[in-house]
Amino acid sequence: MGVYLNPGNDGFKMALNSKIYVDKSGLISYTNSVLKTEQRFVCVSRPRRFGKSMAANMLTAYYEKDIDSSEMFQGLSISQDEMFKKHLNKYNVIYIDLSKIPENCRTYQAYQDRISEGIRKDLLKAYAGAVEDADRSVWDILSDVYRQTGEKFVFIMDEWDAVFHMPFITEEERK
Repeated sequence: MGVYLNPGNDGFKMALNSKIYVDKSGLISYTNSVLKTEQRFVCVSRPRRFGKSMAANMLTAYYEKDIDSSEMFQGLSISQDEMFKKHLNKYNVIYIDLSKIPENCRTYQAYQDRISEGIRKDLLKAYAGAVEDADRSVWDILSDVYRQTGEKFVFIMDEWDAVFHMPFITEEERK
């Protein structure tokens, strides 16, 4: 389990343990229906406080292969779906919370570099034997891992709009 690669299901566990929880697991059914299609890129866009982070944590808990989340989903609507078990805990998940900024981050490039380096470290730790050159980009490392292992990745980006509120990011970089 890494910072970015397969971060676990604690975020969704916290949502399930909350006094107010609204079952939004139907999103999993929709996401499963578009896996391996041209429509596989899904953007959940809602107003603030409508459960986008909870949905991101739910998708992470559902897809991440390093854990067994089956009990968490029992009793939720997705557990009745015929495709429920087909994709449950079957993929590597790379989860990126774009609102997490280290104190020393002062430029957009430093922000991007921090995320890339974190993903690189997680991938190298998990797949050292499958990576041809550790100094390559994240994309190249992911390609190496896929070629060597056939393993697929689900990317989940939370707080994707955070870059529009970060004071160190210029208008040109936002574009």
